[in-house]
Amino acid sequence: MHLLIIGAAGMIGQKLVGRLARDPRIGGRHIERMTLQDVVEPTAPKDASFKVLTRAGDISVPGEAAALMADAPELIFHLAAVVSGEAETDFEKGYRINLDGTRLLLEAIRAHGHKPKVVFTSSIAVFGAPFPPAMPDEFHLTPLTSYGTQKAIGELLLADYTRRGFLEGVGIRLPSIVVRPGRPNKAASGFFSNIIREPLAGMEAVLPVPDTVLHTHASPRAAVGFLLHAAELPQEKIGPRVGITMPGVCCTVAEQIAALKRVAGDKAVARIRRAEDPLVAKIVAGWPSRFDAKRAVALGFRAEKDFEEIIRIHIEDELGGKIAA
Repeated sequence: MHLLIIGAAGMIGQKLVGRLARDPRIGGRHIERMTLQDVVEPTAPKDASFKVLTRAGDISVPGEAAALMADAPELIFHLAAVVSGEAETDFEKGYRINLDGTRLLLEAIRAHGHKPKVVFTSSIAVFGAPFPPAMPDEFHLTPLTSYGTQKAIGELLLADYTRRGFLEGVGIRLPSIVVRPGRPNKAASGFFSNIIREPLAGMEAVLPVPDTVLHTHASPRAAVGFLLHAAELPQEKIGPRVGITMPGVCCTVAEQIAALKRVAGDKAVARIRRAEDPLVAKIVAGWPSRFDAKRAVALGFRAEKDFEEIIRIHIEDELGGKIAA
């Protein structure tokens, strides 16, 4: 099987590549070739048992997506996106990458005619207030941010191209993925990771929203699991509603901090500094907080049981089992 990962240099892309290098099978099919693409050239895994091609390119540039289709990848993970905060502050860039790039990719697939499976990373930002107590899959898409709007349009395009038989598509609506390794990015949800990652590393973290903010989370490990499971699902099980809301751990910021205290103690919690950011608070307030993910669970998607488990996964996967004193 020839596999294409668009956005392979990002955090989830790197995690996915590493997982597949260790176990090069999806749905019982062996990976023979993998193409990794991003705006910066991704790093090929050193221990892969299959051929890996890396390339730098922007899928919103005409011709780039068509070049990626030249070798007819049978499975495509579309992870590339401008994150929420940046899409809100840079209107043109958000629409160019998140909408135009997706449309050009789907058009390149249609033009090539090889009908691959496409797994698209969507977001819970496709939903907008007023919210029910728990958000069902059937809730209407009324996003309150440019990022959410771009992802909602992407879902609709994916569904239509699937309906027309140009590809087989599934969109997974990710909750906030925490704890993200590395440095903070421009995602409005980044503080959910920052207030755990930095204190565990002995550094200060800024909390820009009140402790009462409620949100749903899953680990990077769970996100990779979501992607792989989505790739294995038969299209007849997915049906015409290609967008699926993923499960996760719903908790307040205060409950996140309490979990951090149980794992790492008072010193870690003391490294969190509160400084409200009105833009971040406004963006986050426009997102739903709790989900009824029974459709995803019935289809076999799984996440963590509590936030403490998410913290311990970060310590195991990123910190070698050690935390700052």
